[in-house]
Amino acid sequence: MISDPRTLTIDDFDYPLPQERIASHPLEVRDACKLLVRSHDGVISDHIFNELPVLLPDDTMLVYNNTRVINARLRFRKSYPDGALIEIFCLEPVSPADYAVNFASTSTCSWLCFVGNAKKWKQGQLVLPVKVGGREVELRASMGDTRGNARVITFEWESGDGVTFSDIIAAVGEIPIPPYLNRSTEESDSRDYQTVYSHIDGSVAAPTAGLHFTPGVLDAISGRGIPRRELTLHVGAGTFQPVKTDSIGEHAMHSEFIAVQRALIAELAATDRRVIAVGTTSVRTLESLYHAGCLIATGKWQGEVPQWYPYAESHPQLSARDALTAVLEYLDRESLDAFVADTRIIIAPGYEYRIVKGMVTNFHQPKSTLLLLVSALMGDDWHRVYRHALDNGYRFLSYGDACLFL
Repeated sequence: MISDPRTLTIDDFDYPLPQERIASHPLEVRDACKLLVRSHDGVISDHIFNELPVLLPDDTMLVYNNTRVINARLRFRKSYPDGALIEIFCLEPVSPADYAVNFASTSTCSWLCFVGNAKKWKQGQLVLPVKVGGREVELRASMGDTRGNARVITFEWESGDGVTFSDIIAAVGEIPIPPYLNRSTEESDSRDYQTVYSHIDGSVAAPTAGLHFTPGVLDAISGRGIPRRELTLHVGAGTFQPVKTDSIGEHAMHSEFIAVQRALIAELAATDRRVIAVGTTSVRTLESLYHAGCLIATGKWQGEVPQWYPYAESHPQLSARDALTAVLEYLDRESLDAFVADTRIIIAPGYEYRIVKGMVTNFHQPKSTLLLLVSALMGDDWHRVYRHALDNGYRFLSYGDACLFL
């Protein structure tokens, strides 16, 4: 078995995906999409997503990501209203760095952003008139430091009556749909590109495996006595980036914010149930929790799970229970009721899953880190699974059909 995926070649994770197989819009009924099931012994079967409650094993605990996609794309003009279009895509908060505090700001905040058409904006402030609940607000944007291929943008506004940054982006921002949809954002995306259980603002991309769930499906899962639990990972724009290097070891993984309540960590540490994660973001969060516990237990915790830590020779290889207990003890020492961190881990073939025993997910892009994560669960059998999906009319990517992998 491969112990370190850095020598793997990304071309081995390619497959032909015709543009017409990429779903540009979701089905009108969320839970009417197809569901491909691959059992623990490799048997593939075809279903409809609303059958999921009866397909889950009796001893399941279902864990999903409660993040909500923000209207992260703001369109300014160099000189309002007819100047050059400058697009600002908010990625993550800088000051205040806490998402909730940043969204609640009433006069100024700063974000790390992609800036489209930046060559037209060399200096000075951009101004965008915003109407919030019948009130006129002037949003100003100033460019700051460069960080990688992004810039720090400071936003300022004066309202006098408590208009927050959350109010502003809700009023004038756009939902940033994936670039591979090859279309502009439509009004329907504001509804379609959110899960029914989303309620923590912060993502710039949806945890799309969750888009298939409906209140009826969730109720049916609970009706079987299967506990449903939630956590938070704010999905970054890096989730759309294919691996562009020849070897996986040369790819720099993006960082994402995670938050898990103490009560869930305690339940995970004590349960004998099979943890099935909804989406790759939930997978990353749960597995990052394990590795954070290992770092805490060895006195090496610095607030982020490094990209290659799961494969390090110095890794203590604790049991899941011991690692989660270390996290709980850390929270108790710090008097915290939630574990908050950043994660950069890359899950690829050679990775040993520590907490997750199955996943609900979508079909992912060729040469993507998400496909690597799926391959780490089922090995080379992903080729057969994806070929079955292509041969049997499944729809791919964010608005496409779903899978249950055990």
